[in-house]
Amino acid sequence: MNPRVCQRVDEDGKDKSRKVRQRVDEDGSDLSRRVRQRVDEDGKDKVGGAPSYLLTGDEDAAQKVQESSKDWSSLTYDLMLHVFTLLDNRDRASLASTCTTLRSLGASPYLWSSLDLRAHRFDDSAAASLADRCADLEKVRFDGLDSAAALVNLKARKLREITGESCENLTDATLSMIIARHEALESLELGRGFGDRITSQAIKIIAICCPKLKKLRISRMIDVSAEAILSLAEHCPLLSDVGFLDCLNINEEALGKVVSLRYLTVTRTLNMDWRAAAESWGKLPNLTGLDVSRTGVDHGTVSRLLTSSKSLKVVCALNCPVLEHDADFNPGTFEGKLLIAKFNDTLNGIASLFFEDNSSKMMPEDDTRRWLEGNLSRTLLSLTESNLLGLNGFWQKDGAKLFLRLMQSSQEEVQERATRGLASFIHLSDDSDSIYRERADSVVRDGGIPILFKLAESWKESFQSEAAKAIANLSLNADAAKAVSEEGGVSVLLGLAKSKNRLVAQEAAGAIWNLSLGDAYKAISRDGGVNVLMDLLFRWSYDYGELMERAAGALANLAGDDKCSMDIAKAGGANALVTLARNCEYEGAREHAVRGLANLAAHDDSNNNNAAIGEVPRALETIIQLTRSRHGGVKQEAAGALWNLAYDENNRELIAELGGVEASVALANSCMNNTSRDLQKSAAGALWSLSNSEDHSIVIGREGGIPPLVALARSQYEDVHEVAAGALWNLSFNHVNALRIVEEEGVLALGRMCTSSPSKMARFLAALTLAYIFDRRMDESVRASPKHLANIRRSGLKYIESYINTFMDPQTLATAASSYTSSMLAKVLKRVRIPEVDILRCSGKEIERFVTMLRNPSPVLKKIAAFALLQFTVPETSHAEHHASLMHDTGYPKLLRIAAAAASMPHEAKIFAKIVLRNLEHHQPECSKGKRGAGVNALVDIKLPQFIFDIVGKTYTFQFKASKWCGSRRGREYSANHQPSSSVVPGIVRSASTSLMLDPNENEQKKGCRA
Repeated sequence: MNPRVCQRVDEDGKDKSRKVRQRVDEDGSDLSRRVRQRVDEDGKDKVGGAPSYLLTGDEDAAQKVQESSKDWSSLTYDLMLHVFTLLDNRDRASLASTCTTLRSLGASPYLWSSLDLRAHRFDDSAAASLADRCADLEKVRFDGLDSAAALVNLKARKLREITGESCENLTDATLSMIIARHEALESLELGRGFGDRITSQAIKIIAICCPKLKKLRISRMIDVSAEAILSLAEHCPLLSDVGFLDCLNINEEALGKVVSLRYLTVTRTLNMDWRAAAESWGKLPNLTGLDVSRTGVDHGTVSRLLTSSKSLKVVCALNCPVLEHDADFNPGTFEGKLLIAKFNDTLNGIASLFFEDNSSKMMPEDDTRRWLEGNLSRTLLSLTESNLLGLNGFWQKDGAKLFLRLMQSSQEEVQERATRGLASFIHLSDDSDSIYRERADSVVRDGGIPILFKLAESWKESFQSEAAKAIANLSLNADAAKAVSEEGGVSVLLGLAKSKNRLVAQEAAGAIWNLSLGDAYKAISRDGGVNVLMDLLFRWSYDYGELMERAAGALANLAGDDKCSMDIAKAGGANALVTLARNCEYEGAREHAVRGLANLAAHDDSNNNNAAIGEVPRALETIIQLTRSRHGGVKQEAAGALWNLAYDENNRELIAELGGVEASVALANSCMNNTSRDLQKSAAGALWSLSNSEDHSIVIGREGGIPPLVALARSQYEDVHEVAAGALWNLSFNHVNALRIVEEEGVLALGRMCTSSPSKMARFLAALTLAYIFDRRMDESVRASPKHLANIRRSGLKYIESYINTFMDPQTLATAASSYTSSMLAKVLKRVRIPEVDILRCSGKEIERFVTMLRNPSPVLKKIAAFALLQFTVPETSHAEHHASLMHDTGYPKLLRIAAAAASMPHEAKIFAKIVLRNLEHHQPECSKGKRGAGVNALVDIKLPQFIFDIVGKTYTFQFKASKWCGSRRGREYSANHQPSSSVVPGIVRSASTSLMLDPNENEQKKGCRA
C-alpha cells in the first residue's frame, strides 16, 4: 500500500490531514531565565547567589557536572545550582522533591528571579502558593486577566519588568492596583489584547507610581492625552523607550516634551498629525530610533525628521503606503542615517548596524540594535499574521533572511517572536492548509533548518514549541520535509513529543504529522515514533483535543504503510484509536482516530489488522455511530472505515447485526446533494463493501440505497461515480435490485458513464452492471410499458456495445479473427487490458454468471461476458490465480472452448474467450500438471505428433479426465460454493483529511501547516 497519505478534509474539527496550523493562543513556558548575581566571596551566601563560575568565566566548571563521580553529593553547590538552571520549572520541582538538600537548592531566589506564566493557568491560589519564593522576583510574563490580577498576590515587591498580553478586559483600576504595588518597576509592556478599557488616567498613575520607569509600551488605547504624556515627562526622568501601538489618537506635541526619549514607536497608530510630529520630535535631543511602520507617514515627514534631528539614526517605516507610493523620494540622500522600508535595501541597511565594514564580524551590541531587533520582530510578526496584500515581493526578497537573522538574536523575546513569525511567513492563510512553496524553499536555502533545530533543542519550552510549529509548516513542502528528515529532525521532534509541557508536545506532534505524509514516515518508524505517538494518546487527557488530533493524524498516516500498521496494532493502536473516537469530544481527533482505523484495515491478507479491529470491544459500534455525526469529516472517515472493514466477512456480518447497513444507506441518502466529494465517495464505498453479501445487498435495496447510488453515478467526479458504479454492480447481481436500478433511471446514468467517463474502471463497472441488468428477463413488476422496457434494453445493450468497440478497431478485429496465434492474442490482450481491474475479486457465483452469459442469445452480452473473464484472469494480477482456480474447479475451460468454437459466437467474444483460455494456462492446478489434454490453448503433451497438435489447436477439443482436480491459493482450497458476492475493492488507504501546505500557485495538499 502507498504509505503516503496526503489528503485532508477542510473542515473545523479540525486539522485537516497538517494541515498548516496557525499559532495557538498559548505558548510554551519561558521558564527560569538566568539572572547573574555575584556569590559572596566566602561562599556562605549560597542561597540567592549565582554560581561563581558564571561570573568568573570558569568554562571548565560546567564540564565537571558531567565528569564528576556518580555520587551527586560530591558536586559543589555552584555546580548543583547550575544543574537547576538548565531545567524548566516542572523538572526543577521534580528534582527538588527528592531530598531536603535539593529542596533547599530548588528554593534559591536565584532560580526565581524570572517567571514566565504564559503557558499556565495563573490565578490567586497559584500566586499564593508561589509567593514565598518570589521575594526577589524581578521579571514576570503573563497572559490573561486572571494572571494580571493575581500578580499582586505574588508579593514580588522587587519586580522590575512586567510583560503581559491578551487581557482585553483590563481596566484602569486593575492596572493601577498592579502598578501601585511595584514602585521599582523599570519596564512595563502591555501587548496585544490590551488597551480598549485603559485610559489616559492609567498612564498618569503609572508616571506617578513608577519614577524609575525606563520603558513603556501599551497597545490599542483609544486616546493618549497631552496631560498623560506630560505626566510621564515630569515624573519619569529615566524614560527612554516609549511605544504607543495600534492607538487611535496621540498628542504629538506632548511627546516632543519627553526630552529623555531615545526610542519612540507609534506603529499602526491612526489620526496622526505628521506635520506637528515632525516639528516636535525633530527637537528631541536624544531621539535615536523612530518606528512609524504601518502608518500614513509621508516622505515630507520622514525627510524633515532625518534632516532636522542630529541624533536620529534609524527610522523604521515598513508597509507605509503613502511613503511607498512617492516615486520621487530618494532615501539615499540621508548619509549616515538608516531608513528601513519596503522599497529600500532593508537587509544591507540592517547589516550596517550589525556588522563591521566589509566583514562578517558582529559589532558590539548596543541599545539601538536591541531596540531595532525588538521592533522589527514585532512588526514582521504582525505583518505575517495579517497576511496583507502587496508584500509578496518584499517577503520573497528579504523575508526569510530577516527572520533567520532575528532568530539568532541575543534577546530571547526577539528569538521567540521571529520563530513564530517564520511559521506564519510560510503559512498561506488562516483558512487554508497551504504554504508558500517559494518561501519555504528560501528558508531551507538560507540555512533555516539548523537554526530551528538549535532552538528546538533549547531548554526553553517557549523556543521548543515555536520551533516545532515552524518545522511543522516547513514540512508541508516536500523538499523541506526531506531536508528536515535528512538532517535528523525526526529524532529532535520525537524528543519534543515526550515533553511534559502540553504545548511543546502538541506542536511536535503536529510536525510529526506533517512529516508522516512523505518518505520521512520511514525515519519516524525507525526511531520509535509509533510508541511515542501512542504514549501521547495514553498520557494526555482527551480534553486536549488538538494534541489528540495531531497524534491520531500522524498514526493514521503511518498506518498507511503495511509494516507500520502492524507496529501500531502490536502497540495496542486499534484499541487506543477506538477509545479516542468514542470518548474524545473534539471532532478533529475523532476524525483522524477513525481514519487511523480505516488505514489499519486497508492492507491485504498478509495483515490481519482488519479482522482484529472487529474484535476490539465496541469498535464497529462506535464507527457506525459516527456515521451519524454532524461533522462531515467524521462521517466521511467513519464511512471509509466501514468500507475497509466490511472487506472481512466476519466484520461484514457484525456490521450488519449492529445496524451498519441501514446507517450506511442513511448516510448515502444524506449526502446525495452534499458538496463534499470525499464524503460521497466514502458513503458509496461503504455500500459497495457491504453489498458483497447477497443478504445485505437485498437489505440495501429494500432500505432505499439504490436512489442515492444512482444519483452519485451521475457525479462529475470520476472517483465518486466509479465507486457508485461498483456498488451498483454488486447490487444488480440481485434481480430485484436490477429492476430498481431501471426504475430509478439508472440505465441512462450507467450508459453515460460507460461511454464517457474518464475513469477506465468506472466504464468497466458500468458496462458490467448493465450486463447484469439485461441478461435476465425484465418482468412486469417494473413500472413501465413493454415498449418502454424494450427501448431501455436496446439502449443499455447499445451502451455496452459502444464500450466494447472502443477496444477493438476493425483492423485489429479482422487480423485477430483470421489468426488465433499466441502472438496475435498477446497483442490483443495488451490492447484491451484494464490494469485498474486488478483490485477486483469475484466469487464463484460471479464467475458462473459470466460463463452462463456466454450462452445468452444477445451477441452484446456474450462479448461483455468474455471481456470480463479476460480482465479477471490476466496473468500476474492480484486475483487472477483465485479466479482461475474457481474456473478450473467447475470445469469452465471446457465451456469456454465450446463457446469459442460456436458458430453463433461474435468474433470479439471468440477472441476474448481464446485469450481467457490462454490466461488459464498460466494457472493450471498443481494436481493437473502433466495430465494430457488438447484443444484451443489446452495443455498438450509435447510428444504428440505435430499434425495432431495443428488439428486440435484449430478444430477439435480433447480432454483427458484427471484422477483428482483441486485448486489452491496460498494453501487454501476453493470451490464453486463461494459466498454470493459480486466484487469488492480491497483495502483503500484513507488519506489525511490535509493537506497538506503549498504554494499558492501549486495547489498541492499537506497537511496539516498549522491552521
